[in-house]
Amino acid sequence: MKDKAGREIDYLRISITDRCNLRCKYCMPGDIETTDMENLLTYEEIVQVTEAAAALGIRHIRLTGGEPLARKGCPQLIRMLKEIPGMEKIAMTTNGTLVRAILPQLVEAGLDEINISLDTLDAEAFAQITGQDLLPEVLKSIDASLEAGLKVKVN
Repeated sequence: MKDKAGREIDYLRISITDRCNLRCKYCMPGDIETTDMENLLTYEEIVQVTEAAAALGIRHIRLTGGEPLARKGCPQLIRMLKEIPGMEKIAMTTNGTLVRAILPQLVEAGLDEINISLDTLDAEAFAQITGQDLLPEVLKSIDASLEAGLKVKVN
């Protein structure tokens, strides 16, 4: 698939949830309304859309949210996407706070790459921005992801 400028399009971002465990001031300040689960695509529907995209040349998927790991069964979705013929890379953008607890399942399911959003290395500023004192957990998740062999990018 090509865009109007003739560039190859082989990448698709899929937001799997609007929920997040943080309340970053710039993203989810205060109380926000989230979408009811019955209004989100099921994992099977996401796979169906991705299969159609793969038939058009999509080879790389990035899972986003909200916080994608806030949706149960994320490793199952990764496994399902990785099994689509022609799919080369599954990546995820995350805040990093929930990664370590589920990292072995993510790797086993076929996750190739992880982008971890990190606003600051200052613990006090991190807590002010996100509403949580979880900077140490995010830093441990970065290290654990590297140790697990994932390609890691810090935003």
